[in-house]
Amino acid sequence: MNILFATSEAAPFIKTGGLADVSGSLPQALAKLGHDVRVILPLYEGIGEDWRSQMTYLQCFHVHLAWRTPYCGLFELKRDGVTFYFVDNEYYFKRRGLYGHYDDAERFAFFSRAVIESPGHLGFRPDVIHCNDWQTALVPIYLLEERSRVPELSNTKSVFTIHNIEYQGRYGHELLVDLFGLSEGYFHEHMLAYYGDVNLMKGAIYASDYVTTVSPSYAEELRYPFYAHGLEGVVADNAHKLRGILNGIDTVRYDPWHDRGLTKLFNDKQPQGKKADKAALQKMAGLKEDPHIPVVACVSRLVQHKGFDLVVDAIHDIMALDLQMVVLGTGDWKYEEAFRQAAAQYPGRFSAQIMYSDAFSTAIYGGADLFLMPSIAEPCGLSQMIAMRYGTLPLVRETGGLKDTVIPYNQFTGEGTGFTFANINKGDMVWVLRQAVELYHDNPKAWKRLQKNAMTSDFSWSRSAGDYQEVYGWITGK
Repeated sequence: MNILFATSEAAPFIKTGGLADVSGSLPQALAKLGHDVRVILPLYEGIGEDWRSQMTYLQCFHVHLAWRTPYCGLFELKRDGVTFYFVDNEYYFKRRGLYGHYDDAERFAFFSRAVIESPGHLGFRPDVIHCNDWQTALVPIYLLEERSRVPELSNTKSVFTIHNIEYQGRYGHELLVDLFGLSEGYFHEHMLAYYGDVNLMKGAIYASDYVTTVSPSYAEELRYPFYAHGLEGVVADNAHKLRGILNGIDTVRYDPWHDRGLTKLFNDKQPQGKKADKAALQKMAGLKEDPHIPVVACVSRLVQHKGFDLVVDAIHDIMALDLQMVVLGTGDWKYEEAFRQAAAQYPGRFSAQIMYSDAFSTAIYGGADLFLMPSIAEPCGLSQMIAMRYGTLPLVRETGGLKDTVIPYNQFTGEGTGFTFANINKGDMVWVLRQAVELYHDNPKAWKRLQKNAMTSDFSWSRSAGDYQEVYGWITGK
């Protein structure tokens, strides 16, 4: 099959979150299955010269965006069996940061038009255009008309993946015709109309031939108002074409046997190196170097939906346990300040690293004993899978992909890959954390068995790529 994967970011070229990891890994896994996979994304200023020097200029044309005809350049880079197209327009993309600009609606409407018009200029006939989140939500809508206008798109189907339903691309009705170039006929309850506004994600859900989310549990959760952010009715209306497919991780990139960011390499068969990595983490974080005390870690954006109200409210209860804790990340000031105060109050036991650092996150994955993710909502989550790969046992709330990936410890059978709690309640979180700490101290044999279970879990993209291949087959008949 010919697959065009449309995304607003892709690793290793440019990244702000998990979407980039998916866009960098899933196409590669699909290509290994024998498909012709091509990824298209904006050529941002933040894409470095090391990548730009490897690109080949293909051509330029003018896209049709309402009454505008902005320039669009296409550059190509081939990597790991996948062809990447970079959409060039410096007016829209030569800026600091990917998102959060006053004209994001216009920027990504332009990008969506570039996605839909590029196949005609390239002579590429995609069987499927796979779109991701609100930034490409206009593509399935534009495709409804372009199928009859562009020969290369005559048999093209669309898949739309919801990575995070909280960000929907909601704009004023006045943009429908003048900016997006769509007729008033699209402004109705089964397309773009949403309480008097235009909702791009809603329109994509209706317009797409199939809709996926990034975990089976998240697909179920989207039926409820608490998780769906106003689109629960839309999800229910399209349940017949909705499926949750769990994300994977790059098992080559995240491999403790080959990760040169670690002090000492290790794996499930030779786990001894993790002791040296723990000592290195304690030194790096300013914690007391003690091999016998468990280190609990968080690597995250410090925001409410990641569950940090629970952590902040329970800091003193957590620190009453026999453990050390390190938090790495940036976010809301109230959480940053609470963790700074905890570090001052518990020197040598609590470390607040208020920054973004790949090197520090690698040290944490490799050296920590427990990885805390008490998320209120988590569509999939990658950190818990990475932590397990490095033998750092996750302690998570049972939501979304966390529920789907972490098997709770069973004290009677010894089964499990981590620890879980269900309620959004700090008491429940601390209770399970206490059980985990007690297991670490009192039953090293059971702890090591859990570590082995976690490290040998399969979170590769091969399974997920097969599921997407199945979806593509359903909608194309191939």
